[in-house]
Amino acid sequence: MPCNFWPLVLSLFTALPVSAPEGSIDTIIDEELPASGAPGLAYAVVTDGEITTIGARGVARIGDDTQVTPDTPFLTGSISKSFTALAVMQLVEEAKIDLDAPVSNYLEAFSAQPAGAITIRQLLSHTSGFSTFQGNASYTDITGGPDELALRVEQLAEVEPAYEPDEKWEYSNTNYQILGRLVEVVGGQDYQTYVTKNILEPIGMDDSFVSDGEFHESMATGHRPWFGTKRPLPDNTTHLATAPQAGIVASATDLARYMQTMMNGQNDVLSAEGKALMMRPASEMSPEYGFGWSLDPSNDTVRHSGSSPGVETLATMIPTENKAVVVLVNAGSGTGFGETTQLRNGITFKALGLDYTGEGSRLAQKALFIALVSLPVIYVLSMIWAWRHRAAIRDKSGASGLFSLWFPLLTTLGAAWIILRLAPSLIGSPIRTIALFQPDLGLALIATAVTGVLWAVFRLGVAYTGRSGPA
Repeated sequence: MPCNFWPLVLSLFTALPVSAPEGSIDTIIDEELPASGAPGLAYAVVTDGEITTIGARGVARIGDDTQVTPDTPFLTGSISKSFTALAVMQLVEEAKIDLDAPVSNYLEAFSAQPAGAITIRQLLSHTSGFSTFQGNASYTDITGGPDELALRVEQLAEVEPAYEPDEKWEYSNTNYQILGRLVEVVGGQDYQTYVTKNILEPIGMDDSFVSDGEFHESMATGHRPWFGTKRPLPDNTTHLATAPQAGIVASATDLARYMQTMMNGQNDVLSAEGKALMMRPASEMSPEYGFGWSLDPSNDTVRHSGSSPGVETLATMIPTENKAVVVLVNAGSGTGFGETTQLRNGITFKALGLDYTGEGSRLAQKALFIALVSLPVIYVLSMIWAWRHRAAIRDKSGASGLFSLWFPLLTTLGAAWIILRLAPSLIGSPIRTIALFQPDLGLALIATAVTGVLWAVFRLGVAYTGRSGPA
């Protein structure tokens, strides 16, 4: 969810209505997969509690002929939060964790720290006070050692949350990193081992595993947007620190089994009552989020999307009807170009028998991206123009001349601050994380900010060098 940071700013643009994809799931894939630019996808459908449909298209990596199958493991992104929440609830049912106890009761690093009073319920429901921006601060490991998660959470213990607990609802990966460490400490095993032994194996998720910091050839490779195309990640290396928030690697078939288990009304990996609790509003401050699951009362769906660098996913259930569908795509969305949202939603809504009106026109998003890509070129051309017309620039004098020379520097410095600091803060993601998910957009943003200031400085340099007299 929070990994889908850029659509927040793009939503400021008005979307024009367009038709949603129609027809069978295969028809939707025929239309939307090429438009998304994704190399491949896998999906699985649960109907009346049984896996009724599985399917896949395309390849696991561009330039490789390995076909995606329903059993191909994908990095699931934030769907992983539901696994972490399930692990916590298992420990709650074993009376090892109290949902309303402060985290400092279990993690010593939080004692006498600003976040020490946050409760486990608040972490599970994103009402802890940690912000989206704080949660999106890092997506890579620090050392790559086996204690990576412990080290990261020790650092988080010293971070002051952006808000008071229960002041507001704000999605943050930080919450689930802390919960992952909680599972390790209380469960007495590293996160990978605990989830494997207590969730994946009992459910029968044989083609799935937890990110462990190692390279896994069997995974579908992620592909990130690159100026209208998709480029594969260098390799399939996973990360330890992000495992609790985004590091479950699972196939479409296995995720269908997982959702079957969540909806079966039986006592197995968790009690039926515990599962139902996870899929209900966690508190008054969290009316549309339970424990690791988003809730949509308008259509009774329980879902979670996932976005990791180069991979986008969506898992959706209607527990009251025992229906579910998961869609895994090995590509990240571009800005207007090569988006996967309509592909994932089209398959999901069709499989669940829900109406879908489409994502609207992406013309505004495309125009924004084109403008960001064009601006650095325009600034460079403007520098060339300034040099060719240097005599006129050097002749500027008086108050109007000074304003003409110095005002562009003020405006471009302001624009650079907006692009590199303010906009990322409003979106909820540092510029380096934006560049990690959308390297073309990150490059365009940085290039626009830098070349704008360079142009203004260059004009001043031209103006104040080679002059025969005072301005």
